[in-house]
Amino acid sequence: MSYQIIQQGESLSFPETHAFVEAASSLGDAVVLLGSEAGQAWRQGLEQTAGKAFIAIELDTECLGVHTGEDEGPANVVGFARFRLGDDAPTNLVELVKKPFTDATAVQAAKSAFEAAGLIVAVCNDFPGRILNRLLRPYYNAALRRLDEGLASAADMDKTLCLGLGYPEGPITLLKRSGLHHHYRVTQALYEALGQEAYAPARRAQVAWARHRTAT
Repeated sequence: MSYQIIQQGESLSFPETHAFVEAASSLGDAVVLLGSEAGQAWRQGLEQTAGKAFIAIELDTECLGVHTGEDEGPANVVGFARFRLGDDAPTNLVELVKKPFTDATAVQAAKSAFEAAGLIVAVCNDFPGRILNRLLRPYYNAALRRLDEGLASAADMDKTLCLGLGYPEGPITLLKRSGLHHHYRVTQALYEALGQEAYAPARRAQVAWARHRTAT
């Protein structure tokens, strides 16, 4: 499957060169819109959907429906994002987003294109934050809140989770290393979208965001 890449702003999924980007063609049968303005560019008609095997729009935390509509829309448009935690490099996991009206052949074509570049694809329905952010962010918030409550030191909490659950790195160390202010940005967006207390940014994340804003 050949595809064309159109860059529209800074990409969180592909901040540096990658086999997926290098394999793109200017005459591709499909279109991948990368960058922070990918959805806006598509809505403004930068690319027509007719005749394309798929149109893939890079997402941040927002729903694909923000760009396509909720109840009906182009059947060959999908959303995607490589999971990335803060300043860490993106993982090899691509979360591929479909709507109820998305054609299965378009989903499979996009999935095959990502997998051909060595990426691992998980297909999900259209929810804010998709799979990993929905599952992980409440866990990180809970760890930060227990630290605020004085349950244990950060080192002991991390040690317990690493030894007890086999994690390679504890959540407190991981969040500090990758940028606690990034955790705030994602959880705040999910909290605003979902209104669920579990996503409300923990106090330490709020402080980290305020310090980041002051420094920049």
